[in-house]
Amino acid sequence: MHDGALRRWTLVALGVLFVGLLAWPARIEAQIPGGIPVTVGGTTTVLGGTGTLAAGSRDSLYSEADSISTSLVSADVPSARVIGYVDEIASESYLASLNLTLGGITIAAGSAEAAARAALDGSSRTASSYISNLSISGLQVTVDGTVNQTVSIPGGQVVINEQQILSDGTLVVNALHATVSGVADVVVASAAAGASGGNAYAVQIKTP
Repeated sequence: MHDGALRRWTLVALGVLFVGLLAWPARIEAQIPGGIPVTVGGTTTVLGGTGTLAAGSRDSLYSEADSISTSLVSADVPSARVIGYVDEIASESYLASLNLTLGGITIAAGSAEAAARAALDGSSRTASSYISNLSISGLQVTVDGTVNQTVSIPGGQVVINEQQILSDGTLVVNALHATVSGVADVVVASAAAGASGGNAYAVQIKTP
């Protein structure tokens, strides 16, 4: 918990410095209380999400809570932020003490974070993600730093440092994406930026 809080405040400090240099836009806060999900379409639940910031908007969206908890997942200090500029968008998400259970498979991590920054015209993109102390069903998993590192699990897979470019050039970065067929599809620490706008969230759960 101490390490998670330290990393969170480090990210906040860096964010303040970064914004101070580039002129922070007007801020819109979207606080999501811990443990209270926002459900979209009846089958998708977003925890600790900012919502979408329109491309070209010079605003920002921010979400932070002490913790999140459902029957499938729990985590501490989930936070997410999206910053908009005239010609680009930056987004990031973070959480600590992850515990995720899918079909009897337990996935745990000390922390997880993702960041995406992209020009609206697709001319430049920057992506990064980080996961510490990742384990699956008690077995330590080595995170090798490659994009879309995939680990097979019974009935599905776990993708680490998942990165996608959408048809309009929008960059999507997921620190962790776990899927078990017929059970759930869960994304942990996601950040998106580009022509589709900016979006960030701590956890997204899709169920059949």
